[in-house]
Amino acid sequence: MMASGKSAKRSRPVAPVVSRRQGLPWITIGAVAVVVALIAAIFVVVYSKQRDKDADAAAAAPWVPSADNMDPSTAIPGIYVGKSVTADGTITYPDYKAALHVNATQRVAYDRFPPVGGPHDATWAACNGVVYGKAVRDENMVHTLEHGAVWIAYNPAKLAPGDLDVLKGLVTGQTFISMSPYPTLDQPISLQSWGHQLKVQSASDPRVKEFITALRLNQYVYPEIGATCDQPTFDTENPPAFDPSPRGADAIPLSGAGLTTATSEMAGADSGSQSGEVSGVQTGATSGAATSPAVTAGSGTAGTAPVTPSATAGTGTPAATPTSR
Repeated sequence: MMASGKSAKRSRPVAPVVSRRQGLPWITIGAVAVVVALIAAIFVVVYSKQRDKDADAAAAAPWVPSADNMDPSTAIPGIYVGKSVTADGTITYPDYKAALHVNATQRVAYDRFPPVGGPHDATWAACNGVVYGKAVRDENMVHTLEHGAVWIAYNPAKLAPGDLDVLKGLVTGQTFISMSPYPTLDQPISLQSWGHQLKVQSASDPRVKEFITALRLNQYVYPEIGATCDQPTFDTENPPAFDPSPRGADAIPLSGAGLTTATSEMAGADSGSQSGEVSGVQTGATSGAATSPAVTAGSGTAGTAPVTPSATAGTGTPAATPTSR
């Protein structure tokens, strides 16, 4: 019997409401953390590199040549500078005349080894970042200095472990600089530019970079402005061989006596005591000798004190002439 006027309805059970607490999105948080860490790492690396770059630039600034400081290298301790400067700023290289060429069989009686200037082979060695594996003939390498290059010579038997890689890092990929072994070198490392030389014990010596900064393509120092270091015909794998034997009586004198100035190669080049325009510095006839370091005959090694140009023409002391090699 049904209840009066009402249908009995079966009530459906109501599903309980379960409260779900949302968990932290760890995957998203982890991804964000990784990105932030990467950004921070990149920032640290970039900042460190920029800081090092700024530090290097600040350290190099005193050695960058300018019209007010034409040859900053004279402040480098132990450097040899074979030039003469008069009171009015006139610069000459009386011991290292430019534009004097010898042929492939002739040798020059240089006053220093490695040599820093004077007569040289008409063919220059390639010098745009070339790392020579063999010792190269002096006369070809000197020509690179006339073009504004720096030549790094090293004695493999005296070089400290790791220094060869340091030197390669200074040369590879650069222009107007080259390096080569020099078996008879009396020091581990010697750097040359026209009329300049610095011998050091270690590739990490700060003077190495100071020398390169002050003298590579220094327009106030080298004779042949605008010359190139490219030399596609020069065999860098098998260059003209270095000859360690003493120079003979038939060697061309450092003065270049008997040679004809190669005027077709360079106009207005420094020819020692002749008047002309050299590297943007007006030069004139002078009777002064080149300022020279204290040397021992036959050693070709500069003294420990910096050698700077004399203040007045004629005050310099002629260099001792070492035994020819």
